[in-house]
This record gives sequence, structure tokens and C-alpha cells, in this order.
Amino acid sequence: MTAPSFRRAKWSIAALFCFLGFQYGTWVSRLPALKARLDLGAGEVGLLLMVCGAGAAASFPLVAALMRRLGSRLLSLASAAALVAVLAALSAVPNFPLALLAVCADGVAVGCLNVAMNAQGAALERAHGRTAMSQLHATFSAGLLGAALLTSGVTTVTASVPAHFAVAGALLLLLLGGARPGLLPHEEEAPAVAGEPKRRARRGLFSGTTLLLGCAMAFGTITEGAMNDWSTLYLKDVVDASATVAPLGIAVVSVMMLLARLCADRWRTRWGDGRVVRTGSAMAAVGLALALLAGGVVPTLLGFACVGLGAAAVTPCVYVAAAGRGPDALALVAAMGTTGLLAGPALIGFVAGAANLTLGMATVAACALIVTVTAFRIPWRARTPAPVA
Repeated sequence: MTAPSFRRAKWSIAALFCFLGFQYGTWVSRLPALKARLDLGAGEVGLLLMVCGAGAAASFPLVAALMRRLGSRLLSLASAAALVAVLAALSAVPNFPLALLAVCADGVAVGCLNVAMNAQGAALERAHGRTAMSQLHATFSAGLLGAALLTSGVTTVTASVPAHFAVAGALLLLLLGGARPGLLPHEEEAPAVAGEPKRRARRGLFSGTTLLLGCAMAFGTITEGAMNDWSTLYLKDVVDASATVAPLGIAVVSVMMLLARLCADRWRTRWGDGRVVRTGSAMAAVGLALALLAGGVVPTLLGFACVGLGAAAVTPCVYVAAAGRGPDALALVAAMGTTGLLAGPALIGFVAGAANLTLGMATVAACALIVTVTAFRIPWRARTPAPVA
């Protein structure tokens, strides 16, 4: 199979990232309708979300095996098709137990696609010697935005969840069909660890480097997830921001993260992944800590902006480094990242309940600082001199 050009492959892999964001944003945006149709309480909705995340985190052994057997291209296509089927199932499930089964399957498929598409992105960078991963991650956010806009548009016409999910499923299939021809063939994927046989790499799955990468991923995703879940409440309850201003916390973090990811590949090319991760996570830690000390709406929003800007490139760089150590390491690091994303909001809630929300947000700054310290011990790849497409 002939390998596609850099630009063609980049757009195809970006379509996978967009696909995942769009699929997730579609069903999550209709949680109120699913809640009403299945007559669920708040606790049952929370359990749905937890089961989805748990399915993704627990899929590590399956993902690792499928990556070795199928390669990232076939696994991307198969898991994406499964996610379209899950969307159809969610539109028709008649009761809560079947809804739990559907979202658990969604979590497993998300875990598979997450690893496979990041392996594709890392293989693209290795094959062409050019950075692209941060921009690929930015398209996930674009998919979330597209799902929100579609939901808003469809619900102005009809409240029917099956109709909405049918439209979304058709768009997802079109996106997947457009992506398929440009995905990298299995033979384009790099060896498990550069210069090492795959057998030795598998024995080193729990090596110091892989665990350091997992640590950086987990604490990086804790930082991201906690900011999304707690920033509004912190502005409202601690800073006494108005009901109009409080939601700007999420907006500031999200916008800065999106803009940074669009630019971060150029930073990686110029300074290297290690410096970008160390500098960015340190900026997130220090900026948030100073904002908590200063208090006030403006300093808090500036601190949140530092988190969005600084944390944006952490996970893309860690995914690239983990993919270089083989599919097993990539699957493990991705699972640790999902665990951090799930555990982060709960961790901050526990600290806030035991002390106060200011100390809870200080824990977020501490997590970003742990990423900085960990990043000094990780052997990052050499700086890529080629220009970004």
C-alpha cells in the first residue's frame, strides 16, 4: 500500500480526532433528553458518565492486543465504526441497564480509537520528520464545537433524539469515509522503540520511562479535567464573580488551549518537546498559584489563561513519546491519562470538602508542577528541524 503524502495523511488523521470529539459531544449534549426518557436521577446520570470513562480506562489490555494484531489504521476504522453503532444504540435503549451497557461499549471504543489515532499521529511525525500532533489534538475540540452547534440546530427543529443521532451518525460516516484513504498503512508505523526489537520493548512496558510518561499524562489530564469542572464554581463561590462572569473560566481555559494547540507544533519544532512540556506545565503551575494568592476576578481569569496556554501541549507531546515506545506503552499511558481525567475532578472535590476550594485549586497547580518535575526525567526525542505544514 502506497503511503499518502504528509498533508493528505494529516487531514485524514485530523478527521479521526474530529470524529471522536463530535461523537462524544453529540451524546453528552443530549444527556438531559436521555435522563428524561429513561427517568434517571442525577446519581444514575453520574454513573453513566463514570461507566463510560471506566470502560475507556479498563480497555488497556484489549487495546494493546488489538494494536499489535491489527495496527493503528484498521483499529481506527473498526473502533470508529463501533462508535457510530453505539450512537444508534443510545438513541433506542429502553432502560437504564442497557444504557449502561451501551456507554460502557462506548468507553471501550473510545479507548481503542484514542490510542489508534494518536499512534497514527506519532507515525506521521516520524515518517515525515515534521510536527503535527498538537494541531491534531486541536481538531478534537473542533469536533466538540461542531457537535454542540449541530445539537443546537437540530433541537430547534425537533426534540427527537433518534432523529438527531441519525443525522450525527450520517455525518460521522461521511467523516470516516473521507479519512480512510489517507490513513497511514501499518508498515509506516515505527518500531516499538527506536533501535530495539519489539520483544525487548514489551518486556520494558513497565520501565521507568514508560511509568514517567504515564505519570506526566495522568497529572496533565488531572490539570485539564479539574479546570473544566471546577473553574466556574471557584469563580462564583470563592471570587464572588457574577453569574455572567463565572462561566468565563471554562471559556478562557478552552480558548487558550485551542489557540495554543494550533501554535504548539511550531514551538515543538523550534524548542523541542521536552522544553515545551517543562515550560508550559511550569507556566500553568505558577500562573494558577499566583492567581489564587492574588484573588479577584481579573487575576483569576489570567491564571486560568496560563493553565490553558501551558497545559495545551503536554498531552500531545506525551502521546508522541509513548507511541515511540510501542503500542503496549501507548495503550498504558493513554489509560493512565483517562484515569487522571476521571480522578481529577473527584480529587479536587475531596480536597475542597476536607478543607476549601482554594486549596482544591492549589492541588491543580501542584499537579501541573509534578508534570514539570517529571518532564525533566523523561528522555524526549530530539528537536525536529523541519518546518510545520
